[in-house]
Amino acid sequence: MTVTAPAGATAAPPAVAPRAETAALHDDTAGGDADADDPAIWRDAAHPGRSLVIATAKQGGLRVYDLAAREVQSLPAPAAPGPGHAPGRFNNVDLVHSARLSDLAVTTDRGSDRLRVYRIDRDRPGGPLKDVTAPDAPRVFSASQEETDAQRTAYGLATWTDPRTGRSYAVVSRRERTRLALLELTARPDGTVGYHALRTLDLPAAFRMPDGTSWSPCAEPGELPQVEGMVVDPADGTLYAGQEDVGIWRLRADLTGRPRLVDTVREYGVPGSYDEASEECVAGADPGYGGTHLTADVEGLTLVARKDGDGLLLASSQGDNTFAAYDRDALDGNAYEGGFRITPASAALDGSEECDGAAVLDAPLGRRYPHGLLVVQDGHDAPGDPGRPSTNFKFVDLGEVTDAVG
Repeated sequence: MTVTAPAGATAAPPAVAPRAETAALHDDTAGGDADADDPAIWRDAAHPGRSLVIATAKQGGLRVYDLAAREVQSLPAPAAPGPGHAPGRFNNVDLVHSARLSDLAVTTDRGSDRLRVYRIDRDRPGGPLKDVTAPDAPRVFSASQEETDAQRTAYGLATWTDPRTGRSYAVVSRRERTRLALLELTARPDGTVGYHALRTLDLPAAFRMPDGTSWSPCAEPGELPQVEGMVVDPADGTLYAGQEDVGIWRLRADLTGRPRLVDTVREYGVPGSYDEASEECVAGADPGYGGTHLTADVEGLTLVARKDGDGLLLASSQGDNTFAAYDRDALDGNAYEGGFRITPASAALDGSEECDGAAVLDAPLGRRYPHGLLVVQDGHDAPGDPGRPSTNFKFVDLGEVTDAVG
């Protein structure tokens, strides 16, 4: 039976239920200050059913899961370099597949303002990941330890390999700033992997509205609208970057050329003022300049990239606990294709709320996920532990997602 939404109402997006979830992580002392954030999916080409999900847990380091969502390895974030300094804090993770570098998991360490690099070997004794970060890996944005401790450091991450040259790169965003940095990853003779900066690009922090006024998203004093979720289309080197309180940008992954907005959040153009007492932004009247598909924040971006050129750009609309899907074709303006929501499968297996990170792989992964896999962060795992902040990752059949989007 088809249900028609009342005039003026917005139809609820179709629901998709997860098939599995990882054990809850707890962002408290007893839980090792672990907080689920961003996943990546590594496919074992020889044995797809033995593929892995590699995910960040912020100060809790990295977690590696099998396709049944069972933990197979846990790697700690680096300790603080000294008293009073920030400890390691892994924010985002992405993968590199390269003949020059082999299969790597790369993560932004917000605590040290560096990238950390891990080689992936499914059959390695002790666990599939091995730290191969070059000892002299430089800070990405900070000039000193004091500046690093202020935590305007490496945040979002997207990796890509140029098919023409075989060289691999990472695009890194800066926390509480609009800056993106392009780094090239390089293999060292001793088997470690280093990187060096090539260029930076600053996205706008203020925007001209149709009525001629200037608008900036409301934020705490000194903060600019940051980017976290990013993904690169490997076919043409297009970068999609989610500026959390603004929308989704499309630009060249080498950070040349002119960025263009694919879509904006509903709050785009809404004036606001920061209230010191409540530590919240107070919104004014909505002038109606914003989009209709995303509610701030724009978070995890991921790409369903098919060999025939078809595919979808998926974005977490964190403010209303939904996901938006756009056509992969940039020439078509990345047209909006539909949305969906990840809802509970049972009383014990809940959906996803306030999703930070997402990863998708459009390839068969054994009997569990023959149509591919979508992994999303759940910012409020339920039922969870009473009184403890609980987060985890949900595993969703990709075929059900694409059916829902239509």
